[in-house]
Amino acid sequence: METRKMRVLEELQLVDKETRRLAPKADVLLSQLEGEAFTPSLQNSMIQVASGSHGDVTSLRDELLQGRAKVSSVAEPLGLGIAAAGTMPLAHRASLAITPRSRYMEMSADYALLAHEQLICSAQIHVEVRDRDQAVAVSPGVSRHLPLLLALSASSPFSVEGSDTGYASSRDLTGQRWPTSGPFAPVSNAKEYDELVDTLIKAGVIADEAMMYYSLAPSISKPLLELRVCDSCPSVDAISTIAALFRAMVVREAALVDASTPTPPLNPTLHRSMMWRASRSGLEGSLICPETYTPRPAAEVLRSTVELLTDELRASGDLEMVTRFVEGIIRTGTSAYRQRRAYRSRGRLDDVVDQLMSETVGWLTEYKGTEGSLFGAYRPTTWVQSGYIDEAVEPSGADRDVYAGVLTTARELGAVELRKQQTMADRDLSAAGVTFRATGMDTQQAFPMDMVPRIITAREWDHLTAGVEQRAKALNLFLNDIYCDQDIVRDGIVGLDILEKSPGYRSTGRAAWRDTVRNHVSGSDLIFSEAGWQILEDNVRQPSGIAFGVEARKMMERNYPELFATAPQPLNDPTEGYAMMGETLAAALPPHPQDDPRIVVVTRGKDDPSYFEQVKIAEVSGIDLVLPQNLLIEDNVAWEVGPRGRRRIDVMYLRMDEDMFLSSRGADGAELRYKILRAITAGNVTVANALGNGVGDDKAVYAYVPQMIEYYLGEKPILASVPTYLCAIREHRDRVLERLDQLVVKPIDGYGGAGITIGPEAGDEELQERRQELLVKPEQFVAQEVVGLSTLPTFDGAAMQPRHVDLRVFTHLRASGSGVTVHTAPAGLTRVAPAGSLVVNSSRGGGGKDTWIVTEGQT
Repeated sequence: METRKMRVLEELQLVDKETRRLAPKADVLLSQLEGEAFTPSLQNSMIQVASGSHGDVTSLRDELLQGRAKVSSVAEPLGLGIAAAGTMPLAHRASLAITPRSRYMEMSADYALLAHEQLICSAQIHVEVRDRDQAVAVSPGVSRHLPLLLALSASSPFSVEGSDTGYASSRDLTGQRWPTSGPFAPVSNAKEYDELVDTLIKAGVIADEAMMYYSLAPSISKPLLELRVCDSCPSVDAISTIAALFRAMVVREAALVDASTPTPPLNPTLHRSMMWRASRSGLEGSLICPETYTPRPAAEVLRSTVELLTDELRASGDLEMVTRFVEGIIRTGTSAYRQRRAYRSRGRLDDVVDQLMSETVGWLTEYKGTEGSLFGAYRPTTWVQSGYIDEAVEPSGADRDVYAGVLTTARELGAVELRKQQTMADRDLSAAGVTFRATGMDTQQAFPMDMVPRIITAREWDHLTAGVEQRAKALNLFLNDIYCDQDIVRDGIVGLDILEKSPGYRSTGRAAWRDTVRNHVSGSDLIFSEAGWQILEDNVRQPSGIAFGVEARKMMERNYPELFATAPQPLNDPTEGYAMMGETLAAALPPHPQDDPRIVVVTRGKDDPSYFEQVKIAEVSGIDLVLPQNLLIEDNVAWEVGPRGRRRIDVMYLRMDEDMFLSSRGADGAELRYKILRAITAGNVTVANALGNGVGDDKAVYAYVPQMIEYYLGEKPILASVPTYLCAIREHRDRVLERLDQLVVKPIDGYGGAGITIGPEAGDEELQERRQELLVKPEQFVAQEVVGLSTLPTFDGAAMQPRHVDLRVFTHLRASGSGVTVHTAPAGLTRVAPAGSLVVNSSRGGGGKDTWIVTEGQT
């Protein structure tokens, strides 16, 4: 017969472009769209668009693009965008509605939960057959390829609430709940199929023939075989490729049926297992091969299927285009992977929605000119001109010596294999509970970890540890001084006004005993630039990150064995950081401890962004997690009240905000504030880090740390600070206002990257708002020159891209006799900025890297 024609019916989600949420305005949109191609769907936040019938994939692709463009042009004035995706990550169920048509309202009444939760979009492909009997006859053989077609289309990794489902296609799982789902109906011809439809309607199971939701089914009235297994695809190339492959499968199986050698169907349990695997992994993992029933890399299954269908694709004229599209899909990954990549970049679901809307109307990230090269888009010379240094790649593009091994191995593995390993790494991190909640997010997500490590030589590490240890000692002496004698104020080194304007300077700091350790654990944030290593921030309240540094190493060993095998030796063991934490807390005993001292971690609970780390520290150190409502302070002694009765506490490792902790009500219903302060002053309990330490994190106080080092230690600073303007000083403020678009402005008490304005990246409105704040309350801000943070290669799913990085190093102080000893954990957390940003902080998105510290020999 002549070339079989094919057509596509795809559902599009309607998105409010301001809120990025689904918008129930399909009825409004459809009233302005002319033509029979545009029809409603079950949910009033979706429409269906049908293409015409086409003999070649090029004309089909062109019409799909034109149809989307038409819908988009009508939607734009209504404030709407369109997205072809199995699910959308931002939806507000209460604001959505069933389409107000009798058929859909009846479905809502009859199917209740199933209908109301049907916030999913699919794509159907219809291919011509000789007759409806042939459609039924070829379905069992074609069904063997359904897992691959589903994997190709996977575009529903996020739930409508925004959490990562762990699946590439969660839509397929939702669809399987309907009573008429499965690979194909258990019938042998069209007559039996029609009888089955009639029986189900009479039984009240379905309302009409359109509710036969089998993945493969004959058209109810035309000689067509309908494919219904696919997610809606934002990439027109992807849905066009699926259509061409499906047609070739039908052609091939029809010939086998006519020759009385049909392909046998799969065992139902095996088929269901294969579908589950495809839903879980998409193309980023393994699929179960339909020939051998063994796991194979999805890219291999896809390429072998194209090879199997070569004759049919060549006969239809699709072979060249399909081959090109398949390689592009393998290189850039499924929509599910791209969505997760967009989220990993900044930790914002808005970015996922924006990407879906952009791809739907024709835009898709292409790595043009890279020809599949992992570093094809890497441009070190550009960053050198901008004042940035790449730690791994020379300006010439050559690998720096210490990185040559790991980067060469990454090139040999290639983007597809790295993407597969990254997908498994993300999955393992989620399973292990390595999660973090970025600012603005309601749910915890896997903490993004990149596979290209940071490498620090032994000489560099010695220099860094000397610098952070010097700084930790000076800050401890400063905190003791300002809450006792205030010699540094009396001697004119730090003005009293600097302290009094600091929100972190609290009367609670006076509760601790004189000359005690106050910053038991410090986190120093370092950056590398043309100026060398510098301290960017001090963290002496509740520095977090050690557990993420440990997990980054475990991830490298487990998920990237080839890359980790290139690590220079001998290498640091970051797990020693856990042991150090236990030893430091054990050394933090109050003056009057009990005979068998007890240490606990005080946490606000599972809603804390770094709860995972708190759990790990407690587990490894053999101590308990305690909520403030389970604390009891009686006779100046701290107790935990729980199922095992009352147990005394000697050391509280505080991992929650100081104000929240002190204002919490304990087990007796009384506020903890004054009782806990009296217990500290009585010498019966230690709070680590000490209350009132927030003044040490103050960005204005930061400017005086070099003077503190000279004042208290009689030494020159080993590590430089970033020059800082104190906006409380009129001359400094005026200078900042003149150069506002060139400087970084920070709140003095900010943390987590909150409230920062980066002049060169800020818009006019943001700069004007910050200008007004500086005029009204200048004492609340400091400003710094923009520092050219170094970059490291970071895998974005298809190629390596430069991302700015910093390094958090953890320093421990312990009381020892009449003095204090200082120790640096042999672990660092390299943090990665979101794409296009200089702000490196886990709370703002981005992620982390393993930090390879060479312990000796390497220079």
